[in-house]
Amino acid sequence: MTPHLTALVASAIGPRAAGEILDTLAIDVMLSGETGQRVSRAVFAMAVNTVLFHDIMDRVPLGAAYVAERRAAGLRILFDHGALRTIRFGEGRFGEGKTGALPAGQIAFARILEPLGYAMADVYPLDRLKMTGRAYAHLDYPEAIPQFFVSELHVDRFSPAFQAAAHAVFDATRDLLGAEATRALAAFATEGAVDLETAIAALPQVVAAFDRTHPTPRLADYKTLLAESAEAAWIATEGQSFNHATDRVPDVEAVADAQKALGRPVKDAVEVSASGRVRQTAFKAQPVERAFITDDGEVILTVPGSFHEFITRDRFVDEAGVERLDLRFDSANAQGIFKMTGTG
Repeated sequence: MTPHLTALVASAIGPRAAGEILDTLAIDVMLSGETGQRVSRAVFAMAVNTVLFHDIMDRVPLGAAYVAERRAAGLRILFDHGALRTIRFGEGRFGEGKTGALPAGQIAFARILEPLGYAMADVYPLDRLKMTGRAYAHLDYPEAIPQFFVSELHVDRFSPAFQAAAHAVFDATRDLLGAEATRALAAFATEGAVDLETAIAALPQVVAAFDRTHPTPRLADYKTLLAESAEAAWIATEGQSFNHATDRVPDVEAVADAQKALGRPVKDAVEVSASGRVRQTAFKAQPVERAFITDDGEVILTVPGSFHEFITRDRFVDEAGVERLDLRFDSANAQGIFKMTGTG
């Protein structure tokens, strides 16, 4: 019998691509080997992550080259977390700060993640960026299923001109969660599992939520956003797609040195958390070409896209005397990593 994870991923990206990506990622056998009548929320969550990792590898050739080299060396990628950015308007125009048809900011993704077994693990103020980050960890397999780092940009902390441009860009945002996804998420929330047919029907709609779902922005509005926030400008072109995907490695410093030796654009310094247990670095964002609307028609510009990140997490003994992997993030680290999509 075909394992559920294989069937789900193959239904989304095809059998060949599914075989390649499942052979690339280090996945716990409890997830990769599940069969039976029902698809667990944990396996569906892993399927979503696997398809999203495949997507970002298509969009980030530098990350794909790194992954190919690791595979050639007989190593797999331990997918630690994916990060995405959202827009959070103040209360008023749409009520409850909605972004077009989407619920406000990170709530648009909490409604997806929580039924799949995720819970908010912590909140991280990103005050320099006028943003807030939230980490979502899986309750069933917190060390084996990738976390989500969902940040929201607080539009009401910026100038009136910026706020007007943000509304112009994001007010027409669509909600791509259809009836199939809604039914499946409701069943996952109440029962923890669904049948395979229901899961296969829901998967493309859930994955589609992690994309740009607003129209092509006007160049003038993009420039207004960029003048105050590289992060807002990035959301204008890339939407809610993965900003980065992260490989959990034993020695991030060694990985950084090796990538620099290859002449690749790696962050100058490794970010170290206040505890010293979490260390991160990343490639600079992949340049991408994006369309913009002007009074004279459409123009194409090169802007920052997504990137690949590396993280080392140490183990520690908690207050109860239990040894755990440190799954926390760090506000300073996050703000340093976010600079990788800057235009400077």
